[in-house]
Amino acid sequence: MKVLVSGGTGLVGRYIVEELLAAGYSVTVGGRQAPAPDLFSRSVEFLPLSLDPDRDQIEAFDDAYFFVHAAFDHVPGKYRGGEGNNPEGFRRRNLDGSVRLFEAARRAGTRRCVFLSSRAVYGELPAGTVLEETMLPQPETLYGEVKLLAERSLAALAAPGFATASLRLTGVYGNLRPNKWDGMIADYLAGQPITARAGTEVHGSDVGRAVRLMLETEAARISGEVFNVSGILTETREILGIVRQVTGCPHPLPEPADRGSINAMSTEKIRRLGWRGGGLDALERTLRELASTANGTTRSAS
Repeated sequence: MKVLVSGGTGLVGRYIVEELLAAGYSVTVGGRQAPAPDLFSRSVEFLPLSLDPDRDQIEAFDDAYFFVHAAFDHVPGKYRGGEGNNPEGFRRRNLDGSVRLFEAARRAGTRRCVFLSSRAVYGELPAGTVLEETMLPQPETLYGEVKLLAERSLAALAAPGFATASLRLTGVYGNLRPNKWDGMIADYLAGQPITARAGTEVHGSDVGRAVRLMLETEAARISGEVFNVSGILTETREILGIVRQVTGCPHPLPEPADRGSINAMSTEKIRRLGWRGGGLDALERTLRELASTANGTTRSAS
């Protein structure tokens, strides 16, 4: 079956595309520019796709049985605060433009639509709060507000023959290059100071499996629903500690960050559908791979 993935060349979208390709789906990547020929492990089609809400792009969905919306327009390197100095344009593209694509998908006869949302919809809550899908979201950033409103708009479109689901993702890491931790690893190996921080993370491959689950689970179990997708709670010292083991780098590690200030996300709801994350094993395996190729390093630790 054919899946249209908007934003498929992005940091998160690439993992989704690779998971779908491995599962035998025919994938079309929608975006502003066609992917480089060697970006994916297998061939994909490309369609120009825009977040301009003034455009009717129903033709992009002609052969798409499923639609995964991973595209998001923001200041490079930023999600929260990604509006820069143009909050209205940010809202218009990422909310109005997304809703226009959801509506086009439904009109075209696409059977399912999966939206990549964010833990930012929950807002800042007291330390120790476990984030659950039944909670009343209280986003405190424009990014979180836009994600929440897009979730709700998509859920309102759910109908027989058009199943919808939103995945609330935490930070996404993985082994594809370029990588979110490349800069931090390079700075550590160069002896630069590293700011300690803690956060929840999930491997991109686990996100891909969550998306696939939304496409393959009985529609009645997922339609109109939101699901948390989170893996582990980690922090900078733990991440770089693995890098140090692999590379033998002599530079001191940053001080431990405060893990207690980070609220965990409950994943019980999606786990009931059969999803499992890679956990600490995936984190260590990925960091060993990243570290072994950082700055030309090829040494590996046992």
